[in-house]
Amino acid sequence: MTNFITRFAPSPTGLLHLGHAYSALTAYDAAQGARGQLVLRIEDIDQTRCKAEFERAIIEDLTWLGLTWETPVRRQSDHFDDYTDALQTLRDIGAVYRCFKTRKDIADEIAHAPHLSPDGPEGPQYVGEALAAHEERSLLAEGAPFAWRLSTSRAVHTANKIAGPLKFTEEGAGPKGEHGTITATPEIFGDPVIARKDSGTSYHLASVCDDALQGVTHIIRGEDLFPATHLHRLLQVVLGLPTPIYLHHRLITDDTGKRFAKRDRAATIKALRESGQTPTGIRRRVGLP
Repeated sequence: MTNFITRFAPSPTGLLHLGHAYSALTAYDAAQGARGQLVLRIEDIDQTRCKAEFERAIIEDLTWLGLTWETPVRRQSDHFDDYTDALQTLRDIGAVYRCFKTRKDIADEIAHAPHLSPDGPEGPQYVGEALAAHEERSLLAEGAPFAWRLSTSRAVHTANKIAGPLKFTEEGAGPKGEHGTITATPEIFGDPVIARKDSGTSYHLASVCDDALQGVTHIIRGEDLFPATHLHRLLQVVLGLPTPIYLHHRLITDDTGKRFAKRDRAATIKALRESGQTPTGIRRRVGLP
């Protein structure tokens, strides 16, 4: 067996659709072709939107499609301690700060700050700083809500000292055809939220921790997540985690060119198999042999 481990990591907030099927099958085929492994991860840190019935449906759909994976399945909600430890590491090196500002506060600040942009991969490219110690103590005593934000400039400075300029290998293609050795530019996110007071983590922090803990060597996912790779590469270096190889693939769209979403009930795997579709038919529909 080669040293090839990839993963499929859905969130149980709805039923899987054709886009998910394409991504899962692409990862599975790659693992089979490399005589490697596919691991399954349930990304359920959003305890409000994630439902057990959707997790069961995910397992049922993937099994019907013919996929097999390593066990046990990693469920993120069972591992918040891992993410707390990673956050503490970021705190220890001074790479995060508490941000007490609301979305409206940030929007107002960006409106009056020409050097800030509202057009980052996940919204405003907000760049802030820690409050003075006495101000922070006062807000914490009041129980004010806050988010942990990554100080991207500090983190990049630390990463450069550890590993030099940030790069990653792209064996697929980004949305603009990016391929090969890519220079990472995490600054496109501004200072992103890394954890919240209530949930203790974010998609970005949990994802890089889990990829390392599960030994993932190749990350195969849709090109819509290509920007996240820039930030994940930074987190991997400052947290001392290995760097996977990336392969981003095209997105599956409907006849109008619109990408599928979980609200597209007619395109869910459940609806398609109930209508008489076969796993082979699903493969052909998404352009796989």
